[in-house]
Amino acid sequence: MTDAVTAGVAALLGTVAGSFLNVCIARMPTGDSVLRPRSRCPACHATIRWRDNLPVLSWVLLRARCRDCSGRISWRYPAIELATALAWAGMAWMYGTSVTALTGAVLFTLLLAIAVIDARHYVIPDPLSLGGCAAGLALSALPGSTPPLAAISGAVLGFGLLYVLAWLGEKAFRKPALGGGDVKMMAMVGAFLGPDGALLTIFLGALAGSLAFGPVSLRTGKPVPFGTFLALGAAVSFLFGDALFDWYLRAAVR
Repeated sequence: MTDAVTAGVAALLGTVAGSFLNVCIARMPTGDSVLRPRSRCPACHATIRWRDNLPVLSWVLLRARCRDCSGRISWRYPAIELATALAWAGMAWMYGTSVTALTGAVLFTLLLAIAVIDARHYVIPDPLSLGGCAAGLALSALPGSTPPLAAISGAVLGFGLLYVLAWLGEKAFRKPALGGGDVKMMAMVGAFLGPDGALLTIFLGALAGSLAFGPVSLRTGKPVPFGTFLALGAAVSFLFGDALFDWYLRAAVR
């Protein structure tokens, strides 16, 4: 297949993954099953018919309204589906039909779910963090992915470093400084990106969180949704980690 066709197929698969991601985002924070019951209208609780559950297309055809009660359907649903489709298409465009593309697609899907859930609920569900860690370790067994030793050491380093930072922060401020979900999330990131990627993710996440949300936190007292910014840091690390490390090393030896 040509690059365009591969990316198009990946985009279609990404919309399907994004549709399921919407279910995870809606149900995981409350501990509800992501498999049962079938999707329902949040306003009238009518079961959504299969033809009204087509990613993106149904939202457009229904004009963002429920067929049964005419209640408005949030723009968030097609936005998540389109974002996931874009991530999958981008991985296929850059890496073709490879293990690297699959790894990137899985990682970006997990990061998107974590970013949205943590921003809305200040929680990172274990099925995403620990389940994602298991997925990263499993993918490391395939050629073209992060080598198994690097995946294991990355998971240990990511978890251990953030655990120590959380412990030190709690001692310093006499209250929890980081959530357990952030710590477990970094095990997942390390499993996908290895130790270098885990370190870069923490640095970029802390930098982005401080610059983007730090002033808001100081003004309102709201805690920083650190998982959201770690997700951003992990995405940048996956895409540009090698280039950033090369730039840093060249700058350091000047």
